[in-house]
Amino acid sequence: MIIFYDGYCPLCKTEMRHLQKRDKQGALTLVDIQTQEFAAQYPELDWHALNARIHGLLPDGTLITGLDVTHQAWKAVGVGWLYAPLRWPGIRIIADWCYLKFAKHRYTISYLLTGKKRTCDRCVPGDIQQESPSDANAALTKSTAGAEHIKNIESTKGKGGDSGR
Repeated sequence: MIIFYDGYCPLCKTEMRHLQKRDKQGALTLVDIQTQEFAAQYPELDWHALNARIHGLLPDGTLITGLDVTHQAWKAVGVGWLYAPLRWPGIRIIADWCYLKFAKHRYTISYLLTGKKRTCDRCVPGDIQQESPSDANAALTKSTAGAEHIKNIESTKGKGGDSGR
């Protein structure tokens, strides 16, 4: 599974470090969307959609977002049961709403919880806009269309190249 995350967010980076420590099987590829190389490696993906919330690309080419990514990522490293209740009907609706609020205000929340500010010069407070469902569907369509390209990139990385981790 490929996880596209915001490397400027202190909490996001912390979660990725914890996932990476537990990923003994190499099930995850972590991709920081804030790197200079991102646009060249994944030109078919909508950076703004990815920046609005975490995204993950499953091996079958399915693009998932938000807490679905979090649950699948932790499941891949053996502790999905911690996040499973967030995917239960009823709880899922509330959890997803809370996640969207978190994602929109993640820099402020990160600062309040960790005392660390985001690590970027070009970010502007409030620059993360809420996506409408139609925007999210358009991003999913665009991203899914590029899934084959991503699979090709990942398969060549596994052949003696750098895996990006």
